[in-house]
Amino acid sequence: MSEPQVFEQSIQINASATTVERCLTDCELMHRWLNPALRCEPIDAWSTELGGRSRFIIQMPVVQPALQSVVVQREPGLIVWEFNGFFKGRDRWECNPELEGTRLLNRFEFTIPNPLIRFGFNTFAATWTRDDMQAQLRRLKQVAEGVYRGKG
Repeated sequence: MSEPQVFEQSIQINASATTVERCLTDCELMHRWLNPALRCEPIDAWSTELGGRSRFIIQMPVVQPALQSVVVQREPGLIVWEFNGFFKGRDRWECNPELEGTRLLNRFEFTIPNPLIRFGFNTFAATWTRDDMQAQLRRLKQVAEGVYRGKG
């Protein structure tokens, strides 16, 4: 088994924590900031409550790898998805209210059990994934600030 990898970043958002959290829990808002090559589908009904299940699908030509996820921790301002597939791990989103706005922390901790996939990821996709996660946070910031100002 490989050692867990951790990608962690945060961003300051000029919106309330409840608005930022809404961008994580509302499927329509989520699709406004997710990478366009990534699609999230509910398994059963859409839910970000404890036990809520979804499938994240990477839209690529020919193959569309998918990760099954389940919400394993849920509190106000906190959602942790656990996933299984070619990655195994957790994606933690935490909204921390501050004097002016919200600090959103995203921690993606995972292992890649298959050595061939792990090699390919580390060689070709790790830097792209880290950069994409930062771009997602910037898009989420835009969506949340637009919603907060009533323009979303």
